[in-house]
Amino acid sequence: MEAQKLELVVKIGSMALIRREDNDIDYNLFSRLSGELRPGMAVVSSGATEIGRLDYMKRSGGELTGDSEDNKTDYAAQGQAILMATWRQFIHPDYQVRQVLVEHNHFNDPQKREHLRRMLLRCPAQQAIPIINYNDAVSDEENRKLELKQLHSSHPDEAVVECVDNDETAAVVSELLGARTMVLLTSADGIYMDPQDPSTLVTDVTAPTREDLADRVKALQSHCVGASRAGANGAGAKLAFALRSALQGVTVIIGSAKKYRLRDLLSGDAPCTRISLTGGDACE
Repeated sequence: MEAQKLELVVKIGSMALIRREDNDIDYNLFSRLSGELRPGMAVVSSGATEIGRLDYMKRSGGELTGDSEDNKTDYAAQGQAILMATWRQFIHPDYQVRQVLVEHNHFNDPQKREHLRRMLLRCPAQQAIPIINYNDAVSDEENRKLELKQLHSSHPDEAVVECVDNDETAAVVSELLGARTMVLLTSADGIYMDPQDPSTLVTDVTAPTREDLADRVKALQSHCVGASRAGANGAGAKLAFALRSALQGVTVIIGSAKKYRLRDLLSGDAPCTRISLTGGDACE
């Protein structure tokens, strides 16, 4: 079966997938977003660890009290099955749904990277939607740090994929697949000059050259503070990964999963932050 190109990568963050006020999964959001997913799209879905934590609390009446890294591992192992079952519940029944758990070594090893690329590119022709997530349940932080240190030492002139969060995973997947568009769905409308002032939403970050675009994004990063949850890397890191993709010619859209439909973000009918090259560099 001939491989087809995946045009769109959609990443959704943990906090967008839950209702904080109820400490529960946002099933309405899952239903709305799933209804828009089609073959030719890839989803990078966070949420396993947070959903696992909420499920554990429901069943035990409290949180785990052990080592924080061990807790993350245990929550992720519990939540991953729930996350995938929820996507399968709401995605159109005619479409195949495939779980793809990745780690940093899948992108840094040429053979593993090519194997992953070919598998994902087979999905559209097979009417399949891949749901991609970093494999936190089997990832040991200390081992990962050691492996990454060794990679940096042995390949000092090459970019090393760390997969520190799923924003980076979405960026490298977009590049791997040659996607035209990457949508980063969050709990906010986009990137703000002042996070406390909704009127300061930055709607367009565009430039004709890679150098100019990098300068614009770096200037915007200076206004980014804080993160949506403990352990998250915040808007500054999100912009860094968005820039990585935009410099490769990918149009990046950062917008609210809670308030708007995917199609409205793609068409420009909903407020969001759009990052892209506009000049000759975009076509190289």
